[in-house]
Formats: sequence, C-alpha cells, structure tokens
Amino acid sequence: MAIPEIDVDELALRIEAGAVVIDVREPDEYGNGHVPGAILVPLGSVPDRLGDLGVGTELLLVCRSGARSMRAGEFLEAQGRTAVNVAGGTLAWVASGRDVVTGDQPS
Repeated sequence: MAIPEIDVDELALRIEAGAVVIDVREPDEYGNGHVPGAILVPLGSVPDRLGDLGVGTELLLVCRSGARSMRAGEFLEAQGRTAVNVAGGTLAWVASGRDVVTGDQPS
C-alpha cells in the first residue's frame, strides 16, 4: 500500500495549520528530541491506540528516518485512517535547522 509522503518543509506548514503529528519512535528517542507538538505513540503500541487516533483526521507520521512511520502508515491506512509519512523523519527535521523539543511532553 502506497502511503503519501511529505518533506519537512510541508510538515512545518501543516503544523502551523494545526495538523496532528504522531511520533512512532520509542520513548527514549522521543525524549531526546522530537518535532514540536508531536504526540508519542510508539510503533508497537499503534494497534492498541487505534481508538485514540482520530477517524477523518489526517495523521502525519514521523520517526527517526521514515521507515517505522511508513509501516505505521500502512497499518493505519488498512484500518481506515488517513496517514501521511514524513520523508526523512526527525533526522531531516533536525538537519533543516528547525527547533526540537526534549522531554516527554509534545511541546
């Protein structure tokens, strides 16, 4: 299943517009630095948290480099959710010079 992808420039625009960003990395990775506003839902817990991930809401998925978030997107699309993968993930976000948030809270 092909999941749409966006780059970090488009991600920044969509965040400004109020998009929902889901970070599917592990808690320690997330705590070390994540996209501002991103909500932690580790890949392994995505099936259990399906009820928390809105139907009819576009979910922007991010991980370290884009592989785990692509897998999450494939699962979510199969469950009727609308998912978009962030190409290059958090590494691309950091490389673009944008701010990151540390700790266990989205912002």
